[in-house]
Amino acid sequence: MELANQISIEESIAKSEITITGRLVDASNATLFGSVPSLIDDSSISVIYKPIAGERPLWDFTEGNLASREVAAYQLSREMGLDLVPFTILREGPYGLGAVQKWIDIDEEFDLITFSQSKDSNLRWMALFDAVINNTDRKIGHLLKDSSGRLFGIDHGVSFHSENKLRTVLWQWRKMDFLHSEITVLSNLLTNRLVIESRLQPLLSSTEISALFGRISLLLQNGKFPEPSGEWPAIPWPPV
Repeated sequence: MELANQISIEESIAKSEITITGRLVDASNATLFGSVPSLIDDSSISVIYKPIAGERPLWDFTEGNLASREVAAYQLSREMGLDLVPFTILREGPYGLGAVQKWIDIDEEFDLITFSQSKDSNLRWMALFDAVINNTDRKIGHLLKDSSGRLFGIDHGVSFHSENKLRTVLWQWRKMDFLHSEITVLSNLLTNRLVIESRLQPLLSSTEISALFGRISLLLQNGKFPEPSGEWPAIPWPPV
């Protein structure tokens, strides 16, 4: 039943008409809150809609768009078997093509700042995921815990750069050796490269895709979590 419900939610987000009810004013790009009607009952599903038309150009991300990289991050999370990113799809909305992501109701009582500096195993997976996608903006506020305690990461529009630009608040595993399970996940990405490439080609440039698999290969070669390069600020500002 849970799987069927998840499928119905994803189909509703992909196909139902989006109604905009608000805007996240703190976001630097157009980030709109809305909902879609469920395809199976009278309920509605809350979503975040980020239209490409509302993106501000970035000097260091001259290729593609933020929305497509948001979707690519979701796809990679699924390919890694982690499901750390809420369901995200590229589709038409009231203001044109954009990324539409399932809204996560968070646990307001949870101490996210303390948690972000812990060595929680799910947080460790997030750190590995960020290293793979070359996330340049892993802030504390981009980590979410829902009411069931499940961890999610959001705001991946500035990821997948071909140059090493990893910026994150999750450096507590730097230079630590990978666990066997982590090596297996990375190795599987290389094994399934052709399939993954075909799914990412509509979302990322050939340069970004090539760099992605280059990073994965280097991570496996080094066998450990990366450390700050010293050539780029290690922590995003502001960190929250």
